[in-house]
Amino acid sequence: MERKEMRKLQKKQGRRKKLRVFLSVFILALIIGIGTGVYLIYETYQAASDTYDELERGEKSEKREQAVSISNDPISILMMGVENYTSDGDHGRSDTLMVATFNPEDEHLKLLSIPRDTLVDIPGRDNRDKINHSFAFGGKELTIKTVENFLDIPIDYYATVNFEGFKAIVDTLGGITVDVPFEFEQNSDDRVAEKLQFREGEMDLNGRYALAYARMRKADPAGDFGRNERQKQVIEAIIKEVTSVSTVTKVDDLGKDLGENVETNMKVSEGLSFLKKYSNFRTSNIEQLKLDGYDDRIDGVYYYVPDETSLANIQNELKNHLDLNNTSSLRTESTNIEEAAIN
Repeated sequence: MERKEMRKLQKKQGRRKKLRVFLSVFILALIIGIGTGVYLIYETYQAASDTYDELERGEKSEKREQAVSISNDPISILMMGVENYTSDGDHGRSDTLMVATFNPEDEHLKLLSIPRDTLVDIPGRDNRDKINHSFAFGGKELTIKTVENFLDIPIDYYATVNFEGFKAIVDTLGGITVDVPFEFEQNSDDRVAEKLQFREGEMDLNGRYALAYARMRKADPAGDFGRNERQKQVIEAIIKEVTSVSTVTKVDDLGKDLGENVETNMKVSEGLSFLKKYSNFRTSNIEQLKLDGYDDRIDGVYYYVPDETSLANIQNELKNHLDLNNTSSLRTESTNIEEAAIN
């Protein structure tokens, strides 16, 4: 009887020992897992932080009375796709210029693609020139001032991305899916310079194909406007991938892609706060604006000349979306007074 009870006791003690060992291993694995996760998050944060590059003007546009908060105020962003002609990237041109305005009240985003050959006044230059030349003359600083003067709105944030960075980001996301409007072929931008084939209908694109799809212009019957629509498609597809659950496992690589290829005056903390607040943003809330104009040749050089009425309408629409009209200003002041009284 005593031996039987002894064996039971020994078995019980053995199970407890195994349980303690299992729990110890589990806790150790949990600690390692949490530690690794924290490390990856830290490294990703550090890599993404490398994108930050403040403008010489500081945080506030000259067209703003006070700085805005990306999570609470209507804001504007200038996105520049930059083609570099030298290794240091100082003498490139902005192949793509897109202005986005976001209003937190309606959670809508208005998107305007400015044709790169648009004839504009560039601050500090004697003669009018193509808007994409502003980057070659004075980098992002001069490009921002040029766009601000052209659209008569403040540019609160900017982001530049080079071609290699764009391709790397798309590849890290696992590619994007777009609906190709017609069949065409386009040269790739790399040394192979092969012809990339696009077929009508839904296509999955890697980085090389996505860049060629967004850049193609000559084979499009609609010219720059057709390219603008395809660029909108690409942006919507990237937003869809970035906000998907599967992207969580790619944050480390994505952070490195951003850190190596993107410059912006948006702090990582601001971007994370914005994504958290508007995580349910739908691409159907993106409205594409179109700048009408006509083709012209001046001294044998091609330009796109904006229609004055169309430009004025777009300026007014963007100002309204940014709450820069008088009515919105009064409403904002009233809101501030009410908040101060409550506090």
